[in-house]
This record gives sequence, structure tokens and C-alpha cells, in this order.
Amino acid sequence: MRIRVRSLSTLLTVGALTATLAACGSSGSSDAGATEDRTTLTVVTHDSWAVPDDVLAAFTEQSGITVKVQPQGDAGQLTNKLVLTKDSPLADGVYGIDNTFGSRAVDEGVLAAYDADLPASAEQLRLPGGEDRLTPVDYSDVCVNVDDSWFEKEGKQPPTDLDDLTDPAYEGLFVTPGATTSSPGLAFLLATVAAKGADWPDYWQALVDNGAKVTSGWSDAYEVDFTAGGGGGDRPIVLSYSSSPPFTVPEGGTEPTTSALLDTCFRQVEYAGVLAGAENPEGMQEFIDFMLGREFQQALPDTMYVYPVDADVALPEAWAEFAPAAEEPLAVEPADLDANREKWLREWRDIVTQ
Repeated sequence: MRIRVRSLSTLLTVGALTATLAACGSSGSSDAGATEDRTTLTVVTHDSWAVPDDVLAAFTEQSGITVKVQPQGDAGQLTNKLVLTKDSPLADGVYGIDNTFGSRAVDEGVLAAYDADLPASAEQLRLPGGEDRLTPVDYSDVCVNVDDSWFEKEGKQPPTDLDDLTDPAYEGLFVTPGATTSSPGLAFLLATVAAKGADWPDYWQALVDNGAKVTSGWSDAYEVDFTAGGGGGDRPIVLSYSSSPPFTVPEGGTEPTTSALLDTCFRQVEYAGVLAGAENPEGMQEFIDFMLGREFQQALPDTMYVYPVDADVALPEAWAEFAPAAEEPLAVEPADLDANREKWLREWRDIVTQ
């Protein structure tokens, strides 16, 4: 089983990165300068980039442009690096800034304007306030997952919503990656902010009091502690993705042994954009258009484990049957998120580390 992993370094170490990134900026400028012939394109992204070489080769054949991909950590690290190097951009473009960090990149002037021609289904995924700076390419739903086979074996009813996770009946059964150390963990924190409003700290205190376990990343939570993750864990409730259940269909079986609670989901949207001051902005615009095309969009579920923004692109058969996206995902307004992100993370850390 392989599902994308997103780790998120603490947002509280930006200052410590400044000196290093200043040097990176000089180097990045030189790299971008290598694209002066317009036949190469440098794109920075997150560490979960897994687009097949043949898809990139198709873009090269179509455009005459060779794409040079430079992973830069997780979505938070990626955004922070772009902000700190905006006067000497690392590359021509970026893919992988998500809606938890998009407003920061826009407000900091990291991105140049480009209004791509979107599929109709992608219009609703535009970033409010950044519509002409970031282009939605894919999305995923971060949701609580349940090991249904474990609950059936134990003769217990599985939880159905966020409130159940604080019920003593589920004490010591939930594990989640941390909000300061993983992207899905941050998404879950935002889901609880959206669901509980100003009372979210009380909800998290109740989660902690009910024995919720916090791990550093998704892999530890799902592959080690989750009972259905293959690691012999002892917790049948985990924070993962709505696309996770199809990977638990047993060999010779016809349906998954787990399910996602779709009322607990926070939607992560990933964007691409042209960097301000890029050496090859036209090439990046062309690549963004390619990412919205059928070939790139079709590759997303099997390689990046995310949904394409083009709803006309067919999902893998197992996804279509067992991995529906949430109909009404929980959401936080970008301006509210940008104003409170670090404050919420500090408060969350104080609760889970007490």
C-alpha cells in the first residue's frame, strides 16, 4: 500500500531558515537564469511530487520545453522558502502551494498574474483573493478513517462524527498526525476550527483527555498505530484521506475493510503559479495549461493520490466506488486562516504537549 505522505516542519522556525535561504536565493537565481533559452523550465514543488516521467516527456514533446523539478520540503516549507527568496526567485514556477498557505504566498507578492482557462468543475476551487495568481490543479479530502472490521470483530459501533471521538466509548482508539509537523495534521486542526469555532481548544482538550495519540507524521499514525495500516497497530480510528479506503480491499476481496467519515473532512486544494520575476514565465504558463489537460489530470489519482480538478476525468475504478469526495467539506476562510494560523498552532501545541 502506498499513499502520499505530507510532513510539515514547524512554522515557528522561519527565522532560523532566513540565512540559509538567502544563499539558496542566489543559487536559485542562477538556476532560473539557465532557462534564458526558454527551452527549460524550473519548477519548485513539495516532496510528494510523483508525476511520471512519460507525462513530463509528453509536455516536452508538445512544447519543446524540458521541465526541471526541484522538491523543497512540504507545502509549508515550500511557501516559506518562496516568501524568503521572492526578490531572487528560486525557479520559474511552483506547484503544490495549498489552500492552507495560498493566501500567505499571494499577500507576500510571490506570484505573478496568470488567469488560466479552467475546467468548469475547477471554478469552485479557486483561492478567494488569489484567483489570478494561483491555479487549482488537484484536491484531496483529509478525513477521519475507521477500521470497520475491527469494530465488527469487537462487537462495537464505530464512531460517526467528530463528537464521537471525545466519547469515553472511544477512549484511546484515535491517532492523528500533529498539526505542527504534518500537512494532514494541520488540515485536521482546521477541520475542528471550522466545526467548533471558538470552542476548538475545548474540543482538543477533550480529545487529549480521551486518550487521542498525536504522532509526528501521517506514516506513523497510519502505518504504525492504525489497526488496518499493516503495522500491527492498536488504534482503529485514524486521521487519513477519503481516498485511503480503496487501499484496504483485501486480496480476493470485493470491498474495503475501512471507511472515511465524510462529515469530518477538510479539503486541501493544490495550486500552481508563475513566480514573480521568473526567467521563463511564458513556459510556466504553458506548463500550467498542460497540468489542467487530460494527460496530467489522469495521472494524479494513481501517482499523487489526489482528485483531479477536471471532473470529466475518470477516476480509477476503486476510487469511483470506494473513495467518494466529501459533499460538504469543512472549510476556513483564507483571510481568517492567514490571520490566525500561527496563533492556532501555538495554542494547539500547548494543549497536546501539556
